Amino acid sequence: MAHVTFKGGVYPHKRKRFTREKTLEEYLPKGDLVYPLLQHIGGMAVPVVEPGERVLEGQLIARASGDISAPVHASVSGIVRSIEPRLTVSGKMIPSIVVENDGAYEKYPAEEIGPWKELEPGERLRRIRDAGVVGMGGAGFPTHVKLAVRNPKRIRYVIVNGTECEPYMTGDYRRMVEEPEHLVEGLEIVLGFFERAVGILALEDNKRDAITALQLAVREEPRMEVRVFETKYPQGAERMLIYSVSGMEIDSTQLPADAGCIVLNVETVCAIRQALVEGRPLIQRAVTVTGKALKNPRNLLVRLGTSFAELPEAAGGFAREPRKFVCGGPMRGTALPDLDVPVVKTSAGLLCMSKDYLFKPSACIRCGSCAEVCPIHLLPARLAELASQDKEEEFRHMHGMECLGCGSCSYVCPARRALAPAIQGMRKSLLAQGKR
Repeated sequence: MAHVTFKGGVYPHKRKRFTREKTLEEYLPKGDLVYPLLQHIGGMAVPVVEPGERVLEGQLIARASGDISAPVHASVSGIVRSIEPRLTVSGKMIPSIVVENDGAYEKYPAEEIGPWKELEPGERLRRIRDAGVVGMGGAGFPTHVKLAVRNPKRIRYVIVNGTECEPYMTGDYRRMVEEPEHLVEGLEIVLGFFERAVGILALEDNKRDAITALQLAVREEPRMEVRVFETKYPQGAERMLIYSVSGMEIDSTQLPADAGCIVLNVETVCAIRQALVEGRPLIQRAVTVTGKALKNPRNLLVRLGTSFAELPEAAGGFAREPRKFVCGGPMRGTALPDLDVPVVKTSAGLLCMSKDYLFKPSACIRCGSCAEVCPIHLLPARLAELASQDKEEEFRHMHGMECLGCGSCSYVCPARRALAPAIQGMRKSLLAQGKR
């Protein structure tokens, strides 16, 4: 079995044993559903419903506002209670549609669809767009835009990112083990846009059951193969994965298509299949609810809009007092000051920690550990220093804009310095200036 990787990275404890063998189980929400109008990169969705109106499961409630945008659909049936700003995982107040769940789960009539292979590529893209499919493993870039490259013949690889290198998270793993045929069919749909491309199902070597399941699923597929990489963080970062598969390096000014690659998350590929085979929009996703504070960590299929506050109870309640909540994993996840925020399209998990690891930073000892593990070969200690001094030009000159924000530098720092947050803070500030 081949082991391919990149230079740098770290080896954090995976902590996947809590949920690795827990099958995906559907969770039905108990309270109101909150649908932020911005769950993706690009323009905010525009409401097409009004307070007092009854909506059905799968019904369009907010349309895309432009080419780079994505619609939002109701994940339950009920009454639109209000359209108002609500707190989201990002910490921002985002205009949201609030739906009172009536518990009936009455479905909106699905569009009549025939075999997807009989559809023109443009019609396939339209259905992916209308289903609200976005990147569900990262920033939420609208998938129909990613697939609409100018020159499809230049694409050599369509990479399905099944590495799931973030500790604790196992939702993608369970999808690959339980529904390998769905993933393969979704990849077949995507390959239909790129006649010269090969489909690569990319996994780390610690996912043996998923590797076996997918190898069996692609044995009759001449344009697909399973590739296995070393288990290392951040193997699943888009730029790292492209390098491991193709040997090509790209920087922050380039797109994966510039390297002849399209990279899609496991959940995203399954959502593409659902849109074209079943005619259903994106209204739920796999969420890993885990951590030592819980009695029974689980992998759940959660309706979008469900409050995170409901999920600990679905995982058996708390075994001990939780000290910290994180949306996602411990390396790149977002700390939640309040659980009363909705699950959105990019919400991969909820980590309930029994300890809050707070360290007092000390002076940098110039050990160079951060530079050794940086997958982009930057000098994190120097960049963090420049960020703290607001030296923008020097920060740019030292290639600070290339930082992935993976947190590997902070993880290994013996002085316990928050290097990655400092660098990302400066990077985001400079990006915001560019937008203005």
